[in-house]
Amino acid sequence: MTILTEPFSFEFFRQGLIASLLVGALCGMLGVYVILRRMSYIGHGLSHSVFGGAVIGYVASLNFYVAAGLWGFFSALLINATARRRKIGADAAIGIITTASFAIGVALISKTRSFTRNFEAALFGNILGVTTTDLIVVTVVTLGVAAFILLFYKRLLFMTFDPEVAPIYGINIGVVDSLFALAMAATIVASINVVGVTLIAATLVIPSTTARLLTDSFARMLVVSTVIGAVAGVVGMYVSYWFDISSGATIVLLEAAAFAVTLFVTTVARRRPSWADQPIAPLARDRPADDLG
Repeated sequence: MTILTEPFSFEFFRQGLIASLLVGALCGMLGVYVILRRMSYIGHGLSHSVFGGAVIGYVASLNFYVAAGLWGFFSALLINATARRRKIGADAAIGIITTASFAIGVALISKTRSFTRNFEAALFGNILGVTTTDLIVVTVVTLGVAAFILLFYKRLLFMTFDPEVAPIYGINIGVVDSLFALAMAATIVASINVVGVTLIAATLVIPSTTARLLTDSFARMLVVSTVIGAVAGVVGMYVSYWFDISSGATIVLLEAAAFAVTLFVTTVARRRPSWADQPIAPLARDRPADDLG
């Protein structure tokens, strides 16, 4: 048991393990809605947008989480509003708004020449620097997003599979979309320290895509995706510790490996013929009389 218990003698590992567990579960849970609503690109884009908000918050001496969260939230709302215009697609809206936000952050860093949260750490994650405040934020966001999904389960289900019919059943699309945008922004802000800006999209997409290969049930998909994310977070921390590799990259690589194995197994299983599925020649007594002559 030494190999499992030894890292617990270090405080950074204990805090990092809790953070990676929560972030993995959080991203896996919300990621189900992201991929089913075909919003994979928005996760990547919002992470860049949030980075720009974080830098602006630092320059303006605002709280990191408040500035980054609000900037990400309003970016998501702006993307939704822009994408509704007939001549502008959602992918174009995401590309324009989020890259512009990221460029603002980079420009401010180059101008001020200082950024308390290291530029590289913000991009690639710095789980060794997770503080008690960070843990509190991740915990609150995880519980908040879980409560949102539980309370709005049926409405989110309608918005995911049949958004055009949702208003007929009294679902306020604008409110649900706004709350979902807030959940996305909060998730990305809470995950920055663990996996970094460049890898957040992967933690949202990979576990949920893997779960999609394993089940057609929406409820089970939520559970499986959450478990995959959480397990990858915990195992990734151990692998990161023992092999001295970036924790964020390790977590994503483990999730990618789980996806590759799942894809291979499900593909082989689908192609392998089963004796029960083979057509069986009808018995003589089951054939029409005129065929027996």
